[in-house]
Amino acid sequence: MEPDACSPATLQVEPVRVVIAHSEYLSGPMSGENRVVADERRLLAEAGHTVSTLTYSAAGRGGLGLAARAVWNRAATGELRQLVGRERPDIIHFHNLFPNLSPAVLRASHAEGVPVVMTLHNFRLACLPATFLREGRICEDCLGRSLWRGVAYGCYRESRAASAALAASLELHRRIRTLHRVDRFLAVSAFVRDKLLASGLDGGKVHVRRNFAFPVPRRAGPGSYFLILGRLSPEKGLDVVFDAWDGVGTLVVAGDGPDRRRLESVAPPGVEFRGTVDPDGVPALLSGARALLFPSQCYEGSPRSVVEALAAGLPVVASAIGGIPEHVEAGANGFLVEPGDAQSWSAAIESLRDDRIAIRLGDGAFRTWQSRFGPDAALASLEAAYAEAIELRGTLAPRGND
Repeated sequence: MEPDACSPATLQVEPVRVVIAHSEYLSGPMSGENRVVADERRLLAEAGHTVSTLTYSAAGRGGLGLAARAVWNRAATGELRQLVGRERPDIIHFHNLFPNLSPAVLRASHAEGVPVVMTLHNFRLACLPATFLREGRICEDCLGRSLWRGVAYGCYRESRAASAALAASLELHRRIRTLHRVDRFLAVSAFVRDKLLASGLDGGKVHVRRNFAFPVPRRAGPGSYFLILGRLSPEKGLDVVFDAWDGVGTLVVAGDGPDRRRLESVAPPGVEFRGTVDPDGVPALLSGARALLFPSQCYEGSPRSVVEALAAGLPVVASAIGGIPEHVEAGANGFLVEPGDAQSWSAAIESLRDDRIAIRLGDGAFRTWQSRFGPDAALASLEAAYAEAIELRGTLAPRGND
């Protein structure tokens, strides 16, 4: 596997003041991105850094209000300036911008003279739905081209109006070079980095920094049930697992989403739907499982549930798509399967019914987490990115009298 481009560096940073800004997803704690943001906030605070947050809920009215916020949210830029004036941060770290922050906050941060870092969790800057998926197939029609192509298909929120608002925002900020205000981009996988470089992002500013997981109880023994964990939507590919499932044993499906009712109606024997699981309950669910199944049909970056499974010493069977092969190594910590190949899924599941294989691959999963996805490595790489951004600007933002 390729080493992280943004690996722990020789640069050292003193405790810094950080503002984390994020437009939250409606799926709340089931959103991997929302949880990544919360974990990074905790990681920084426990390391002695001072963390302030600017978060906006995804809830709210659409229509013209959504369009205005997506293109240029004056309220968010005003609130950000007030926060900068009050907290005097050394760095501002942006996550999701849409729909309620808008790229305008990047310009406001730059104008305030504060170094700016932005995590690239997905492909939003190059694809309206951020997945490169349309009508159940991979679609790169907008990659390196105008995003207005996606408006005709209603790619964002299955709405032409919402798609037009998002496309207007992204095209405007491309034209006025807003993304040039970002000092460092942190892509959650090399795959995400490469796709966004193909869309025109400045390669000199983009580093790879994958997601991490805090320690969780490690699985003892081979585990019992197979587990699917996350949002239940068509692109997550649960149908192929259902086609492969022979009804022997238990397949636990934990999560909720727009496809849940249909999936419940077509589920084979032995499938148990748990609904939304509180984040605090996820470790116990992982510690009893035999393997995590991750059958996504769309490009993924650094899936949160996969990293959590590795931390629990849980083998992962996953689609060989997007950034997943940067996390799962066939025969070492799980199996990689061609998306949509039910026969290969069936073979992988059957292999993991062998206790010896389940234990061996679980040990490999835990070693992968220890070496690449633990909090120590994550903190070091994040501090290195901050130090580089601050150094690039030449000086820390003034702090006044502490």
